[in-house]
Amino acid sequence: MTASRAERRGPSRSPADAENGTAGRPPAGRVRPAGAAADDPLRLRCTVPADPSRAAAVRRLVTDHLTRLRLSAEQCDSAVLATDELFANAVKHASTDPHDTVTVTIEWTGCTLRVTVADHSPVRPCPRAACEAAESGRGLAIVAALADDWGMAPPEPGSPGKRVWFTLRRRGAAP
Repeated sequence: MTASRAERRGPSRSPADAENGTAGRPPAGRVRPAGAAADDPLRLRCTVPADPSRAAAVRRLVTDHLTRLRLSAEQCDSAVLATDELFANAVKHASTDPHDTVTVTIEWTGCTLRVTVADHSPVRPCPRAACEAAESGRGLAIVAALADDWGMAPPEPGSPGKRVWFTLRRRGAAP
């Protein structure tokens, strides 16, 4: 299954990154938001390498952002798990080049959370039934079970690929 990746460019790099050979990649274990306005606490956008080793950093970033939005713990957990599934799908099924990236966008409208995962592959995700012994194949089923709605969208104008998104409606706020 696949999520989506709408931008190929990663976060901006410092001159030190070019000197130490890390240009084009965030430092190991860290994900830096890219394109998030400092004055817009309701939106987060980050672009990271399409690498399974980045999943934990993406989960931490999403958790930190959702905590500030004061979602209930249950909804925060559901959103992090669904985002993780879409990120894993994008990495596993849509990444073909070592320089591929995945863009995660979180938007909060006051009563609805929308998370979009964008990749450069035009191949649409295909929900499937996994047998009990299968180690994979349940990602989109998990997203569908956790989210109020989910779907696919074309890439942003001028970008290749697709976007896979899900929404959660606010049910209760953290104190």
